[in-house]
Amino acid sequence: MKLLHIDSSIQGEASASRSLTREIVARWRARRPDTRVIYRDLAAAQELPHLSFGGLTREEALAAPANAAVLEEFLAADAVVIGAPLYNFSIPSQLKAWIDRIAVAGKTFRYTASGPQGLAAGKEVIVAVSRGGVYAPGGPGEFGESYLKFLFAFLGVEDVTFVRAEGLAMSPQQREAALSAARAAIHAPGALAA
Repeated sequence: MKLLHIDSSIQGEASASRSLTREIVARWRARRPDTRVIYRDLAAAQELPHLSFGGLTREEALAAPANAAVLEEFLAADAVVIGAPLYNFSIPSQLKAWIDRIAVAGKTFRYTASGPQGLAAGKEVIVAVSRGGVYAPGGPGEFGESYLKFLFAFLGVEDVTFVRAEGLAMSPQQREAALSAARAAIHAPGALAA
């Protein structure tokens, strides 16, 4: 069993999404001790450059060793845990740069006569979403979670779970209540299929 752990918060140890992904991975490993974890911190030393014009061509995108390594990590993973804080209503640009490396025609999706077909089926994805405000899934102002849900479905991943910590900027009490609720969701019986 291989689990890919992705963090993208720029807030370091103050990050809510990082604390939640650590807890998700710890719970997963407690239930499946044979799990091999690969960790990638997109906001630290492993930051990826943003997609360039040259990177749009499949040959060049796959030729770069860093891009190929990121794609291989994703393809080899049975499960992916992603920390996705929302900044200004969307995911961090660092996480988008990672997505640009895994959304590769012919590798994770292909176009057919009947439309696009995802090629990355069979994975479980768990996303720890943290945000300063409170937004109903799919409601006005909620773009990060709906984008990630669409993206992974496009890649063929049907098993996507979101753990939410919302209203973190409203007050210290709301922050603590939101983090407690997210932790309770992580540890609820039957949660996170691991």
